[in-house]
Amino acid sequence: MRLTKYTHACVRLERDARTLLIDPGTFSEAAAYEGVSHVLVTHEHADHIDADQLATALAANGDLKVYTSAAVAAQLSHLGDAVVTVGVGDQVSVNGFSVEAVGGNHAEIYEGLPGCANIGFVIDGEVYHPGDALFVPERPVPTLLVPTCAPWLKLAEALDFVRAVKPRRAFSIHDAMLSTIGQGNIDNWMAMKGQTEYARIPIGSSVEV
Repeated sequence: MRLTKYTHACVRLERDARTLLIDPGTFSEAAAYEGVSHVLVTHEHADHIDADQLATALAANGDLKVYTSAAVAAQLSHLGDAVVTVGVGDQVSVNGFSVEAVGGNHAEIYEGLPGCANIGFVIDGEVYHPGDALFVPERPVPTLLVPTCAPWLKLAEALDFVRAVKPRRAFSIHDAMLSTIGQGNIDNWMAMKGQTEYARIPIGSSVEV
């Protein structure tokens, strides 16, 4: 499976000429949508979903499908049947990928906020995108997309998350707010204490997982 990293939390997966786009938010490059007909959205925040861009993508491709929580689906009602609701525990086939929905809640920032739904996605039992949460799936996954910078996150929590999931490898996501200096600092700690193979994928670049 090929994994391509775009800005912040957006990644694209490709296998056997099939594609799957996850969390294309307002920071995401237009190139992320090229050749994509199936999208997963973890939650409602703009850095993970761009409703206008999804509408544009649907206008260009009437077969577009967006899989997300009931809360986000309600906000995308203008997309009609293009939106498919999934809930925690669901296992669905999305463009030939096996997708399991896990978690359920966004990590707390302060005083219970933001208090919204968040669904993590495990794809083909191989890649885990947690969205804005540190939920540990019941079974291990080989590849973890680990958030490394957020208002709801500190480095120690990210390290504990990686150790709890126990992936064979981890790649940074949710990192647009990091400066170059900050990236280096986080990367050093992850490499030293994450207890797994860790790397940061340059924007627009791909790796095989």
